[in-house]
Amino acid sequence: MTSPADTTQQKTPVRRTLGLVGAAGCGLILAIQSRINGTLGTRLGDGLAAAVVSFSAGLIVLIVLSLAMPSARAGMRRLVTEVREPGGGLRPWHCLGGVCGGFLVFTQSSTVGMLGVALFTVGVVAGQVTSGLVVDRFGLGPGGPRTVTVTRFAGAGLAIVSVVIAVSAELDGGRASWLVLLPALAGVGIAWQQAVNGRVRYTAGSTVSATTVNFAVGTAALVLAFGAHLATGATPNPLPGEWWLYVGGPIGIFVIGGAVVFVRYTGVLLLSMAMIAGQLSGALLLDLLLPAPGTVVHTSTLVGIGLTFLAVVVAVLPEPTRTGTGTSAGSLRG
Repeated sequence: MTSPADTTQQKTPVRRTLGLVGAAGCGLILAIQSRINGTLGTRLGDGLAAAVVSFSAGLIVLIVLSLAMPSARAGMRRLVTEVREPGGGLRPWHCLGGVCGGFLVFTQSSTVGMLGVALFTVGVVAGQVTSGLVVDRFGLGPGGPRTVTVTRFAGAGLAIVSVVIAVSAELDGGRASWLVLLPALAGVGIAWQQAVNGRVRYTAGSTVSATTVNFAVGTAALVLAFGAHLATGATPNPLPGEWWLYVGGPIGIFVIGGAVVFVRYTGVLLLSMAMIAGQLSGALLLDLLLPAPGTVVHTSTLVGIGLTFLAVVVAVLPEPTRTGTGTSAGSLRG
């Protein structure tokens, strides 16, 4: 059987295509944010401090927008009512996606300086794609359950192979290879975050409201962690004077806001894979045009990026069917 979400997706190919293009754009922006937050973390000498600064800057912008926009204020009221309603469709844990976003920003700030943007990005990919399959299967996103078809499974598998190829030149058993585990774990959280943020946006009827909730929760979690961090005797460097080091958070608004809109039409897996293609492309451009010290672009990275785009195409292909039966021959029941 085909789920309602699958049927809706089949009836709206234009929306799905636009959603994939938009998601790729979000991924490109995310690569830029990764470079900015990584640089800020290096300058502060403290990745957690950089994450707090980044998220706080984004939250300030969103609070101003929320106060200025009647639709955002109405969306917040709907969210509060829905969460408080015993029979409501939104549970309090649906609003905790920002914790995963905070962890992602922390890993950006802590590891990009040592991994490079490209290697950081492909580390996120491994966790994001795997988690995206599971999240879609159980219908945690606003579009409901999506069947794990042969093409979707093959596309996800090809994306992971692409990751291995892209990072192969960097995985020499050194310190950097172990650091890839942090962005991979962040990737697992991203898929769940995209699903629950999409539900929050659908309930609120406002992208700004959903994005504000995400940033507020993420900032709160980071501030608590940073307080414990300071209690251990940590002393970050003084804040740098360059203005552009503080735009990572505001840039992240477009990433989160775009994802909560597009996930309804693409599902979490396709959203993740399209964002991955955008991230890798953006990361490559940054490493080519504005390379960090010691950054080397390997041929294997180029091959991996090309395979990632192919993986998106494979995942979008319709599942095969048996002639004359009208039943799917390609669904994998989990």
